[in-house]
Amino acid sequence: MHTNSAEKIYTKLMNLYGPQGWWPIVNINNNNNTNNRNDYHKNDYSYPKNGSQIFEICIGAILTQNTAWPNVEKSILNLKNSNILTPESIISTDTRIIKQCIRPAGYFNQKAKKLKIFSEFHLYLAGDIPSRQQLLNIWGIGPETADSILLYAYKIPTFVVDAYTRRILTELNIITKDETYDNIKQFFESNIEPDLETYQEFHALIVEHGKRHYSRNNNQDNCLLKTLSLHR
Repeated sequence: MHTNSAEKIYTKLMNLYGPQGWWPIVNINNNNNTNNRNDYHKNDYSYPKNGSQIFEICIGAILTQNTAWPNVEKSILNLKNSNILTPESIISTDTRIIKQCIRPAGYFNQKAKKLKIFSEFHLYLAGDIPSRQQLLNIWGIGPETADSILLYAYKIPTFVVDAYTRRILTELNIITKDETYDNIKQFFESNIEPDLETYQEFHALIVEHGKRHYSRNNNQDNCLLKTLSLHR
């Protein structure tokens, strides 16, 4: 892999789309109108600003597994409006109620269980920052979810690899189709200096580009990254 490939991709994506302002905080502007609300915070890297926002991001990272963000947004808003979006409330609330709240995110039976298990862990932390291995030891949390929690909730510069990352790098012939998560992560972390803002934006930019060019029915041939001079 050419050592400058990651930097070239980041520069191109940033020039195309600009800062993304991830991770979105649902109802950040206290506007309950889901059709007229901006939950993103472009160029403001101070989020999360408190414990409740940290917990919300963690919950969002779990709920977004195998679904699109608008479905997660609806689920989090349901939890908020039902006064359940705290670890204590999730633990004490009847699982059937939690399932109903998070139904839009899909897989609500498994995800309700994941939320309860994570909430117990979150209380156990008592405000401390978890290690990656601690997160991976939790049932229902894999590498992508663990890295998302660390990067966006706890501001630890660790690179998040998602399905779009794999598809894009495979299409650009930077990795093989069956490359491991850890190897892809290592590719970015060994070529991009650990930096919170860069890692947050890079992952978000990849998702934005992936949605535009690598989702179902999109034409990958229009991927502007293919105009770059990238080498293995």
